[in-house]
Amino acid sequence: MRRNTRKRSKTTVRAVGAVAALAMGAGGIVAANIYASAGETNTAQRSAQDQAAATSTIDCPDVGQQLKAVPDQARSQVDKELALLDKQISEAYQRLATSQRAIQQDANFAQNAIVSPLKDKRTATIDRIVIAIGRSAAKPQGLEALATCKLLSTGGNQTNAGQGNNQGGNQGGGNGNAGQPAVGGPVAADYVDIKKVRPNVSAQRNSGKASRGTFATKCGVNANKLYNTDNVIVAPGVTNGAHHTHDYVGNQSNDAFATDQDFAKAKTSCQNRSDKSSYYWPVLRLQDGSKEFDADQQGGGAEGNIGKILTAKQSTLTFVGSPRGKVVAMPKFLRIITGDAKAFTNGTANANASWSCSGFENKVQLKDKYPLCPSGSDVVRTFKYQSCWDGSNIDSANHRTHVAFADASGKCPSGFKAIPQLVHRLVYDVDAPSLKDNGKTRPLFAVDGFPEQAHKPVTDHDDFINVFDERLMKKMTQCINTGRKCS
Repeated sequence: MRRNTRKRSKTTVRAVGAVAALAMGAGGIVAANIYASAGETNTAQRSAQDQAAATSTIDCPDVGQQLKAVPDQARSQVDKELALLDKQISEAYQRLATSQRAIQQDANFAQNAIVSPLKDKRTATIDRIVIAIGRSAAKPQGLEALATCKLLSTGGNQTNAGQGNNQGGNQGGGNGNAGQPAVGGPVAADYVDIKKVRPNVSAQRNSGKASRGTFATKCGVNANKLYNTDNVIVAPGVTNGAHHTHDYVGNQSNDAFATDQDFAKAKTSCQNRSDKSSYYWPVLRLQDGSKEFDADQQGGGAEGNIGKILTAKQSTLTFVGSPRGKVVAMPKFLRIITGDAKAFTNGTANANASWSCSGFENKVQLKDKYPLCPSGSDVVRTFKYQSCWDGSNIDSANHRTHVAFADASGKCPSGFKAIPQLVHRLVYDVDAPSLKDNGKTRPLFAVDGFPEQAHKPVTDHDDFINVFDERLMKKMTQCINTGRKCS
């Protein structure tokens, strides 16, 4: 397989510096297998040891979510410090996952040897964030309290941070052998037979002023295997800022160091060469024991993302109108993230991926489960992007507040304008896994993610950078507003 090998510079300049915040903020739960010693006889010591053994997660507050505004002068350093917080959590995850014997022998090992040192590292990093912001604006208050992480139990249903239906931790997670899930997940409880789910899809109502047109752009399925573990929106200038592998279609120059100028000059996989936009999402993998090109690399197997990368059989990119009126053109280089790569620990407020099966999409859409599709039906991932824009910014400090979702009636928040809504649909030819034997007969499948997110389906997300030629964007807007179907 061929990776993105474009030479990276040591510095990056961008029109709007981004902060590695909300979508991939520095917080999370670290999952690992920890088992109690069966031979302990002292009751009090056994109780403490059982408690430590049951504790298989580390919960860290998300610093990035608290940064609503970051001055331009501080953004580069804050980006790097937030990425460092993510790296620290990933390292703690690895330590916890490989310290089972020590934890069996000492109930306080995880707290003393992993969690406490992690707090010290986070404290120093958060201090640097506060100082960087304080050089040109008021220092953010209360961030130091976010340095403390805690050990949590994953017994029973995991209901952390508002996440209701997922099993927590690594229940029987394997070591990368054939038919075994990655450390931290997925687990059988992450899947549901779609035929047993009640219909939950309602038809949208349009007003008489709705813009009913559509505009489709064809950009392929990443058949050329363009992969990297960067995320230029949330972690510009930081290699492996995503801690998981992305598929890319459209713009062929997207990595952590890409500037707006790079995007404008790049080649594109889109049939219409005037669409140089970048569309990227975490890869879907089959937990079959395959060793991919990144099996031993950070962002890949070294961070729990293992197995065969599945290329979608179909990827459709369609821009649709507003149910209440006309839309305005998107500004060039507008950045939008939909979904939350850390929704398992952040809570589901920003979760926005939908899972279904072909033939069931108009009846059932799932947020927190992978679908078990019947024979002849394919797995479908769908992302419906934010359709409202603040009218002035192409990005924001937390990568959320410059765009918004319309309400149930299609109305944008006050001060926001309706823009063409991107709907991205991915189709995969993958068999329903065998849950009774934990994927040994037919392997489990799951999205790549931060190691502490346990490959939960609710963490699925999608990223978009608008690099449409202005003339083509104008054509798209006119097409949608006049009710036509264009491509």
